[in-house]
Amino acid sequence: MNKYSLCLIALLLLSVSCKSDKSTTTELNTNETASTITNDSLIYPEETHFKSIRQITFGGDNAEAYWSFDDKQLVFQSNNEKWGVGCDQMFLMNVNESFEDSVPPMISTGKGRTTCAYFLPDNKHIVYASTHLGDDECPETPLRLNGKYIWPIYDSYDIFVADLEGNIVNQLTNEPGYDAEATVSPQGDKIVFTSTRSGDLELYTMNIDGTDVKQITNELGYDGGAFFSPDGTKLIFRSSRPKTEQEIKDYKELLNKGLVEPTEMELYICNADGSDLRQLTNLGNANWSPFFTPSGDKVLFSSNFEAERGFPFNLYLIDIDGKNLTRVTHGETFDAFPVFSNDGKYLAFSSNRNNGGTRDTNLFIAEWQD
Repeated sequence: MNKYSLCLIALLLLSVSCKSDKSTTTELNTNETASTITNDSLIYPEETHFKSIRQITFGGDNAEAYWSFDDKQLVFQSNNEKWGVGCDQMFLMNVNESFEDSVPPMISTGKGRTTCAYFLPDNKHIVYASTHLGDDECPETPLRLNGKYIWPIYDSYDIFVADLEGNIVNQLTNEPGYDAEATVSPQGDKIVFTSTRSGDLELYTMNIDGTDVKQITNELGYDGGAFFSPDGTKLIFRSSRPKTEQEIKDYKELLNKGLVEPTEMELYICNADGSDLRQLTNLGNANWSPFFTPSGDKVLFSSNFEAERGFPFNLYLIDIDGKNLTRVTHGETFDAFPVFSNDGKYLAFSSNRNNGGTRDTNLFIAEWQD
């Protein structure tokens, strides 16, 4: 997750060039056949974890739908031009709503670009990152540099607290540089976020009032998109960590320009204080948007590691010890940003399914079954 429009990131990742030669150390459990989808269903036949599914949005790029602690509402980001926005802003919905012919209320300022809104435990406030203090206008979104697909790392992002009417009531970060990608522990006491305050893109935690900031990771590379485990004791995140001399040189040069290259990412897991850090996947290509299952013993994530031309992206399950990799979705384009409801009964995610052949990325809520 990046403070840049993550739906646009999805489109970037769909265009990633040929699959890398990195060896796959985790064996995929599958006896799959070619997937097809019927006209009267949003569920592919192999998607046995989905008991039912409902489409929420119907146009634009919509992503990162996060549940309130009581599971009655979700907050998500969208750049749907029909809703009067030029780049990602935050919108609020009740869990039973959909928006084919209506517009949800916007609860960000409508200024700058926003990313990664998350409910606080009182269900009356959210945290999110915004560039509006730097400029009221949407910042530029470069897509390529010297033939490489890139993500911008806007140094004008800071993390704010807002009420559900859109009023900002607190600013949690004010350090120079990028502060974004905030998510809240299910225990309601901590926030994890990504920051460049050390000179690199590292993970930090803080109390929900912004105090007691602690650095969690400290290895060169882009550590981001972090989420707590259900019991709040672990973190799962994705990282692109350069190893060779050339990779390190390229990474540093891009970061100095406020850019990163997202084509190679793996998942890492650690304790909430940063201890016992280990790499969870070694699949190659882009493995990202991880989220713990309600039991806490598995992780659901998006990957294109099976793709030869950069897509499709599908959802996969893997045990937290790196075993039992299993494919969950069977689309032909893009499924990502999976987020379980707090009661574990439902899964919100973004997908290109049923978009009429456009590049629209819409929100879906599936009834989950093990």
